[in-house]
Amino acid sequence: MQRWRGLEDIPQDWGRSVVTIGSYDGVHRGHQLIIGRAVQRARELGVPSVVVTFDPHPSEVVRPGSHPPLLAPHHRRAELMAKLGVDAILILPFTSEFSKLSAADFVVKVLVDKLHAELVVEGPNFRFGHKAAGNVEVLAELGRSHDYEVEVIDLRVRGEAGGGEPFSSTLTRRLVTEGDIEGAAEILGRPHRVEGVVVRGAQRGRELGYPTANVETLPHTAIPADGVYAGWLTAAGERMPAAISVGTNPQFDGTERTVEAYAIDRVGLDLYGLHVAVDFLAYVRGMAKFDSIEDLLEAIGNDVKRSSELIEAYEAERD
Repeated sequence: MQRWRGLEDIPQDWGRSVVTIGSYDGVHRGHQLIIGRAVQRARELGVPSVVVTFDPHPSEVVRPGSHPPLLAPHHRRAELMAKLGVDAILILPFTSEFSKLSAADFVVKVLVDKLHAELVVEGPNFRFGHKAAGNVEVLAELGRSHDYEVEVIDLRVRGEAGGGEPFSSTLTRRLVTEGDIEGAAEILGRPHRVEGVVVRGAQRGRELGYPTANVETLPHTAIPADGVYAGWLTAAGERMPAAISVGTNPQFDGTERTVEAYAIDRVGLDLYGLHVAVDFLAYVRGMAKFDSIEDLLEAIGNDVKRSSELIEAYEAERD
């Protein structure tokens, strides 16, 4: 899959293409419907498929300080889109100047002059252009003047997550923040992931016999509610069952919120400085302060045992 950052990265000889535009944070099941349809139509038409997205999130430019927690960084979104068969991803730097482009100017500068869109595939709530003045009707009207068609896909997928609300990135962020990672996984179609570099912490886990990878998460990451979770730690291409702690470490009166993952039954791991991924499978318990170190150790032992059971059950179902 080709990856372009900015309009100037698009090859000069780029021909017609099928395009879809959006933030697509999380590439959840609703997004997958739209992107999958764009890929399908591109193959039918014999042209490449292109996803257009933005960095930073448009809300941070339009309303500074309102950047939402991110469900997936751009490199992760690109990986997920590549698996869906996307041929190219265009990340447009979203600046104050760019935000002032009218809907018509956006169409000409991006869809017509650079991507030579033959078809644009969007969800029904798609908005674009200055002050989000453009919608799918405006997009289609402009298409009649610029030789492209528009197909609108209903992405209002519903499930048990969020009490039956339509699947969306906003709902997914809320469920992650509340610690309902099972509900978030229903929308995403996979466990929620947090990424970052392993840094040195207080090393109390090592002293207690449960050394953890202290993950310095990427900016604006959507981090689950404080608590203990079962999941996986992926480092250097190896995916390891893990018990994961999120919180301020109240047992030792901590103040900094951290994500720490203990790779179950692994000895001698040296992960410092590595970029790792932590996937959250299931909630185990809330964060607590215990009366003694002995009680803490008993709780950690139970957490590890419960995490192992949940992971084994999940993997057995998928075999």
